[in-house]
Amino acid sequence: MKRQRALAVTAATALATTLALALGSSAANADPLELKADEARSELLGKVSPAVIDAMSETFGITATEAYDRLAVEAVASDLLAEVPEEFDETYAGLWVSEDAEEIMVATTSKADADDLAAEGATPVLVEHDLAELEAAVAELDSVQAEDVYGHYVDVETNRIVIEAAESHAATDLAEAAGIDTDMITVDTDVKAPETYYVRGGDAYIIENRSRCSVGFAVRQGSTPGFVTAGHCGRAGDSVTGGEAAPGVFRNSVFPGADRAWVEVGSSETLYNIVNMYSGSRYVYNANQAAPGSSICRSGSTTGWHCGTVQALNQTVNYSQGSVNGLTRTSVCAEPGDSGGSFITGNSAQGMTSGGSGNCTWGGTTYFQPIGPALSAWNLTLVTS
Repeated sequence: MKRQRALAVTAATALATTLALALGSSAANADPLELKADEARSELLGKVSPAVIDAMSETFGITATEAYDRLAVEAVASDLLAEVPEEFDETYAGLWVSEDAEEIMVATTSKADADDLAAEGATPVLVEHDLAELEAAVAELDSVQAEDVYGHYVDVETNRIVIEAAESHAATDLAEAAGIDTDMITVDTDVKAPETYYVRGGDAYIIENRSRCSVGFAVRQGSTPGFVTAGHCGRAGDSVTGGEAAPGVFRNSVFPGADRAWVEVGSSETLYNIVNMYSGSRYVYNANQAAPGSSICRSGSTTGWHCGTVQALNQTVNYSQGSVNGLTRTSVCAEPGDSGGSFITGNSAQGMTSGGSGNCTWGGTTYFQPIGPALSAWNLTLVTS
C-alpha cells in the first residue's frame, strides 16, 4: 500500500512524530511517511535562516513553529509531486498543499483509490477529469491563436482549465476553436494583460550599458561559471556590462516560447549558492519542484524580497512579444527590473522571474520560468555549495 500511504501528511503529524521519537518510540514501528516528514523537519531546523522564518511569519500570519511545520509539509509535497503521478497512473488528477498547509491533497478519478486513500489517512479528492485529459486539452488551446486571451492553465483544485481573457467570449471562442468542451473551462476576466518586467537602467546586472535585470541562480556548464536569468533580458551574444556579475555574455537565450537564458561570467568570478533576501541570505541546496499551494519567495533588484504561494504549474502566458509555455503562476508581487530574479521555496531553487501584472504596492500575479528546463537544455549544473 505504498502508494496509498504516501499521499497525505499534516503539520500535526510531523510534530507528533517528533515528540514520539523524542520519547523513545521505535523507528521500526513508525509510519514511513511520518519518518519522512520528521526527517524533512530535522533537516530544515539546521538550514533555514531566521530571516526566512520571519518573512513567512509576516506573509502568512503564522508563528515560527508553524512556519517550520509548513516547510516540512511542503518538502514532503515536493517529493510526492515527483513520485505520485507515476504511481497513480491514469487516475491521477493533481496534487497540492491545502490553504492552511496542514494537508497534501491528491485528486483522483477512481472511487476505489479515493476510498483506499481515505482508509489510510490520506486526503483524497474525487474528480471527473484526470490530469492527462486536462493537459491534452491545454495542448489543444496552445495550438490556437486568439486575441484578447491572456493565458490558460490547469487548476488542479477545481479540476478545470482556467482561461484568462479580457472578455468572456474571447475565452469561449478559444475553447470552441480548439475543440474543448466548455464545461471543462472557467473564464477569468478579473485579470490584466501580463507583460514582461521590462529592464531599465540601474544596479544589479546591466545589459549592453542600457538596461537592467536580476540574477537568477549561479550555475556552471562544465567548468564555465555563470548564472541563469530570464530570456527576455537579453539575446545570445549580448554583453553584461555592469553590476556584480560583470563582465559576462549571454550564451543562450530563449524568448518567447520559453523565458530562460544563461550568462557566462569571468573565470575569476566567485559563485555562491545563496539568494539575496535584502535582509539576509537564503542558501540553495537543490532544485526540487514545489507543489501548488506551497509557499514561495522571490528576490529581485527592484523590489527586493517578497513571498506568496504557488498557484499553478505549466501556465501558458500570452505576452505582447509572443506566448510562453510552461511557466509557474504565483501570488508574489514583482515590478520591472525584477526580471530574471530568483524564485525559491525552502532551500530549493524554483526558477527565474518572467513577468505578470500588478505591483508591490497593491499586489499582483507573477510568473516564473522553472529552472529545470534551463539546466537540462544547456547541460548546466546548479551551484549548491
